[in-house]
Amino acid sequence: MMVFGRLGRMTLRGIEQFGDATMLALQALALMFRRPWQGKHFVLQLYALGVGSLAIIIITGAFTGMVLALQGYYTLAKFGSESLLGAGVGMSIIRELGPVLGAFMVIGRAGSSITAEIGIMRVTEQTDALEMMAVNPKQRIILPRIVAVTLALPLLVSLFDVVGIGAGYLVGVDLLGVNPGAYMAELIAKIGMHDMYGGWVKTVVFGFLIGVICTYMGYRAEPTTEGVAKATTQAVVIASVSVLIIDYVLTSFFL
Repeated sequence: MMVFGRLGRMTLRGIEQFGDATMLALQALALMFRRPWQGKHFVLQLYALGVGSLAIIIITGAFTGMVLALQGYYTLAKFGSESLLGAGVGMSIIRELGPVLGAFMVIGRAGSSITAEIGIMRVTEQTDALEMMAVNPKQRIILPRIVAVTLALPLLVSLFDVVGIGAGYLVGVDLLGVNPGAYMAELIAKIGMHDMYGGWVKTVVFGFLIGVICTYMGYRAEPTTEGVAKATTQAVVIASVSVLIIDYVLTSFFL
């Protein structure tokens, strides 16, 4: 009975936090077109979250494409279908690995910093100071970060896709000897706008989800050092698991 009681309390707490996060995000988004405009803070956050994540996105995309090309070549060679390597690499990256791995990298690089930064603001009472100056913390702190992550992730994942496919081409053609014409022909023939559209929709949803979860965990963190550390860890874990769950749901719609 104690186990079921604990499970029930955890479930109720999770539902309560989900509702609280939803209301916080909606309240912040409702301030998007209300003055004073937050354009400057949005640009600063877009630069910090987007440009700051370029290096890890490029490295991850390159080695993901290389591994896919190596593994895909030796798998396809068993069936005499090496010419399909380009389609296999492109499809895997555009539909699944690009959005998911790109989201994971942004969670680790940008999401954790969002939670920690907002949590420290709570510890040092900066949010209270903003309220004393008649500045809405939700408009100044939460809104620019949610919008910045939502717009930055599709751009970063698009770069991830290009780098990954290019790295797969180099390994497949230059290292493994796949015909370059066959590689590109199958890539162009097999990948359509439906596949690209599905990947873009995933990145927008993932970006919004990451922004909401990380800002909420930081804003609701206990105003202590231990509380901020715990909130940052929880934000990374919850955001990562949520990306995997939503990825399955979205994939079922775009098959």
